[in-house]
Amino acid sequence: MSDDRMPLATHLEELRRKLIIAGISWLVAFVACYTYAERLFALIADPVRQALPQGTTLVFITATEPFFTYLKVAALAALLVSMPVIFWQLWSFVAPGLYKNEKRYVLPFVLASCLCFAAGAFFGFQFVFPMVFKVLIEFGTGDGQLSAMLSMGSYLSLSSKLLLAFGLVFELPVVIFFLARMGIVDHKMLARNRKFALLAAFVIGAVLTPPDVFSQTALALPFIFLYEIGIIVARLFGKRRDPVADEAAEEERKPSSP
Repeated sequence: MSDDRMPLATHLEELRRKLIIAGISWLVAFVACYTYAERLFALIADPVRQALPQGTTLVFITATEPFFTYLKVAALAALLVSMPVIFWQLWSFVAPGLYKNEKRYVLPFVLASCLCFAAGAFFGFQFVFPMVFKVLIEFGTGDGQLSAMLSMGSYLSLSSKLLLAFGLVFELPVVIFFLARMGIVDHKMLARNRKFALLAAFVIGAVLTPPDVFSQTALALPFIFLYEIGIIVARLFGKRRDPVADEAAEEERKPSSP
């Protein structure tokens, strides 16, 4: 860790510079993605179109809904495209406060974070979306008294939340890796707290997904699986403790004999 002490104003100025760079990267990506916004929305809407009854499609409720929907699509796509730059700026802001041997994780951190987020978004879109929307639409139209007429804006709002939720959940092994490297957690502690992780999985699923059991379970199961992977990651890459120091600390914690 660097011995140089920077004043708070310098830290804030550096943070401001990092945020500006991240914002510019997102803005450039947004301009590029807006050109393909209509195609991107057609791609995102494919799962729900397949789940809709024959002869029905997405609709828009207000005249401005398509315009704002395409803006949101471009903004979401730009976030995904600019994510490597955003993660790089985040890491470069934190890195000066780390030890030299910890700074070598900068490139793996950026790559792993981007790949895990992309894998989570792809998993949700490719495998969960078709099942979720099929179940929800069939539930709503099952008795034949109601017909599905989904708005493109409301669908994008729901699908983007699900994509972000799956992307964030898939970051769990990366988070555990760095917590383990810092010595905050270890594989034994993670294994002892499995029951709390199981509870957290379903709570997070309830918060980040629509209020149906299927969607919550679809998010909770990957969380539990990735938590188990995180235990293995913590075992392999966690901070090695000094046995002598640990034994001395254990001796200090023991009550003294009368």
